[in-house]
Amino acid sequence: MISFLWAQDQHGLIGKDGTLPWHLPDDLHFFKSVTINQIMVMGRKTFEGMGKKPLPNRTNIVLTHQPEYSADDGVIVYHSAESVLDYAASFPDKNLVIVGGAHVFASFKGIPDVLYVTRLAGSFEGDTYMTDIDFEPFDLITSRTVENDDPALTHTFEAWVRRDNHDLIEQIKRDNA
Repeated sequence: MISFLWAQDQHGLIGKDGTLPWHLPDDLHFFKSVTINQIMVMGRKTFEGMGKKPLPNRTNIVLTHQPEYSADDGVIVYHSAESVLDYAASFPDKNLVIVGGAHVFASFKGIPDVLYVTRLAGSFEGDTYMTDIDFEPFDLITSRTVENDDPALTHTFEAWVRRDNHDLIEQIKRDNA
């Protein structure tokens, strides 16, 4: 299974200077629950915004166009989406979770089976916006809103699954029940 996982404000903003423009502990918990023990793919700027350290208990892949880029132990560096897909094919029991940034999402556009999006009610300052996603081939399977004392931080967790994947739809429903 290939999935996209991101959080965005009401205008599609996903980042500021390589980091998130907000702090939502329950979104970080959700991020961990989706990526733990899976193959996680991020761009160089996203990786550097996370402190250049691999997240534990998952395969950390950095996708970059910089040919000389290297990272610490525990991080695999690839230079093309095709190479990432070839690597992931060697681990059919693992999910491939694309976590950003915008250029990485665009590199895998059109192929995810699942879209996990956290939508924040507010508007934030930043410099990176989500690539356009065609939601037409997807069905909204789960949606859960979390109110916050700060209305801008009220957010909704959504899981969208390709409508032709009935087994996956049932699995996502069970996992998010």
